[in-house]
Amino acid sequence: MDVPLTVAFDRDRVTNSAALLREERAQLAPADRPDRGWAPAHRQVAELCATPPTDIAGVLTRLTAAQKIFDELPPKAANRVAAFNSLYFTITDRVAKLLSSDDVRDPVFLELLDVEFAKRYFDALRRWGVDDDATPDAWEVLFRRARSRKLSRLTAAMLGVNAHINHDLALALIATWERTGAPTDEVIHPDYLLINDIFFAEIPALRRRYSTAWQLRLDHLVGDLDDWSQRVLVSATRAHAWDQAQRLWQLRGDSDDLARAKLLMDRASALLGEALISADGIVNRIGATLRAARDLVRKALSRLTGR
Repeated sequence: MDVPLTVAFDRDRVTNSAALLREERAQLAPADRPDRGWAPAHRQVAELCATPPTDIAGVLTRLTAAQKIFDELPPKAANRVAAFNSLYFTITDRVAKLLSSDDVRDPVFLELLDVEFAKRYFDALRRWGVDDDATPDAWEVLFRRARSRKLSRLTAAMLGVNAHINHDLALALIATWERTGAPTDEVIHPDYLLINDIFFAEIPALRRRYSTAWQLRLDHLVGDLDDWSQRVLVSATRAHAWDQAQRLWQLRGDSDDLARAKLLMDRASALLGEALISADGIVNRIGATLRAARDLVRKALSRLTGR
């Protein structure tokens, strides 16, 4: 069943909004043009992304190969794309196991969605590797900082999740519906929501896997609040992606309007990514300040006590 749009598509407004989002992002993003590509692994990444996966087993195989590549890229064992790729493998592996469970109503839909979802990630990797300006802005936010030690691995993983869910997921849903037919909430939406449960189960361990010592101390102080708030965020973000896909589905008959809407979605996702980085910088500066204060106190006490 087709879902009607609640507001008419306003071309000028969408175009102007996309331009404003790029201007807003420019104020947060580095001014220099990023060095594109995956040196020194251009060939390996190109070969990895040359053939899209056709099933979830193929997705896992490619993610495993990608992990080996990015783990070796500079800075070795700290490449920021490797952090997201590892998280993505964990979630996808859980989805693969879920497909054979009795909880899934339509495993064909869920596997197709996973494959279409993965295609967008590998296509973004491919485009960045060949210096393609059509690389989605949402992914550029992470890719241009692949070697940055200033960006925490936790935020890098979050940037990948942001690009994949806020940009790719709606597009993957549309591609899936083009193969399975128009979306029917009562049949496939419950399966879509099952992925939320996987995120809920994996979020605590994944977040702590990528956290710095300072982030771990902060995590300990807030207790279960981080887990709860991130569960709410995952639910809201994936619900938004479903809604976005339904709206984009209505535009599929007009390629120009669909392109405008996709651009707006990409620009909005990229701006959110830059905002995540700004927040990461604030947390890191607070942590550095507190560590410096702690060291000063220790030195002062040492002088006083002679120890």
